[in-house]
Amino acid sequence: MKNVWMLVLTLGIAFGAVAQDNYSFHGKKITTDNAIAASELSAKMGKKKEMNAKVEGTVESVCQMKGCWMKVKTDDGKTMRVTFRDYGFFVPKDIVGRNVVFEGTAKTATTSVAELRHYAEDAGKSKEEIAKITEPEKAVTFVADGVIVKD
Repeated sequence: MKNVWMLVLTLGIAFGAVAQDNYSFHGKKITTDNAIAASELSAKMGKKKEMNAKVEGTVESVCQMKGCWMKVKTDDGKTMRVTFRDYGFFVPKDIVGRNVVFEGTAKTATTSVAELRHYAEDAGKSKEEIAKITEPEKAVTFVADGVIVKD
């Protein structure tokens, strides 16, 4: 009888561990419900300059200074820069390749050469790579209120 209870307890713990979602939350606590794929965001925005959204994607790179921004893969080898509202929170620096869900405001913006060079420096790029940045970049950017990192 003792062995039966031990088996039941072991199975209960095993099933409980499998059923739990291993997510880490950063900033405002959000859910994964109704998130659109990062590759769909530009089409959903259309000609809007700004739009509230919840997006899911894969992290391509993260600020290696303190996790103050991340780039998420969109489509055709492109990425979208995601920053965090008022620098109120950061994400772990080791989440490249992980799936994330983030909620906040998408914007069509032009990023200056100086800011692009700053981001390249934060990403650990070489001086030669930084010097090659000579044109501003027009793209969809995102300011997140909350981020979920899926383990």
